[in-house]
Amino acid sequence: MTSSRPEPVQVIKQRRDAALGGLLSGVPYIAYLGIQFDRRGDELTAILPFDEKLIGNPALPALHGGVTAAFLEVAAIIELAWGSLWEEMEAGRVDPTAEMPPVRLPKTIDFTVDYLRTGLPRDAYARARINRSGRRYASVHVEAWQDNRARLFAQGTGHFLMPPPPGAPTE
Repeated sequence: MTSSRPEPVQVIKQRRDAALGGLLSGVPYIAYLGIQFDRRGDELTAILPFDEKLIGNPALPALHGGVTAAFLEVAAIIELAWGSLWEEMEAGRVDPTAEMPPVRLPKTIDFTVDYLRTGLPRDAYARARINRSGRRYASVHVEAWQDNRARLFAQGTGHFLMPPPPGAPTE
């Protein structure tokens, strides 16, 4: 009896990173803002590297509130999309090495941002937590910080309309 050897971990990591890269490349605004994602297993941390174009008030200087809101919303949407894509990959229904069709992203129903303190001119980080995700609707909470994870500068809560699963007819 012959048993197949498991794939090397590095090959699996590269395939998952490629799938995440494919997901991100479908949203030009992510590239414009410079948002990156650090993946550890199925957990994502959004990273907003500092750039002068992100400053809203040069007198302070402070990150623009719209940039902060967009950063939080992008973190929430990508967390939802990645969670769905991850499940599909783990179940073997999606082959991340094959040409993937464009991913249908969740649509924002509403998004509320709490600005807790000034966003300083430095890198920012965010993590999203899915509170509820069903076939049609999802609720997500996002927290953003800069130097200290316990000292948030913004947080947001959003509700999203989930896209139909891959292979389902479009409306």
